[in-house]
Amino acid sequence: MLLLILGLLVFFAIHLVPASPSLRHGLIERFGEGPYKIAFSVLSALGLALIVYGYHKLQINPGKNPVLWDPPSWTRHIAFLLMVPAFILLAAFLIPSRIRTKAKHPMLGAIKFWALAHLLTNGDLGALVLFGSFLAYAVYDRISVKRRAAPSPLPGSATGPLNDVLVVVVGLALYGLMLYWGHGALIGVPLVSA
Repeated sequence: MLLLILGLLVFFAIHLVPASPSLRHGLIERFGEGPYKIAFSVLSALGLALIVYGYHKLQINPGKNPVLWDPPSWTRHIAFLLMVPAFILLAAFLIPSRIRTKAKHPMLGAIKFWALAHLLTNGDLGALVLFGSFLAYAVYDRISVKRRAAPSPLPGSATGPLNDVLVVVVGLALYGLMLYWGHGALIGVPLVSA
């Protein structure tokens, strides 16, 4: 649990820096934009690696990861539904579209759907810490962005309906890939039995 928590602290501490424009600008003025971006990337990757490794250690040592509740089977169906908009918003993050423009910060929306879906279907302490912290961060950051009136960090403006269709098709394709193959191959938990 310690590695998971340490990873979350590192990851969110560095991701909270942009929420304070004065801190971010001060760091850039002091160290330069290039070194700031390199440090941000390295610390983000380190935090993410600790999160993945720490959560993995909890999954293979269930004695250190108490089950707090046993989710009912119907929560799995809700999670499957919640992951559809998560993947569409992820695609919108990658592809300029009217969906991206409307969502403003599609990655934060994708994280919220992803975290909520996984909170509903996992009742262990590690899952609560992992997915709960990502959900809390995404909600906080979205509120922070609104208060700061920060523009979307994504380049590109609204485009025609073809890109909206592309976003939905790519999102659904990613969803299908993860549902039928990726979750089992990457996470070790198959979602659909063969």
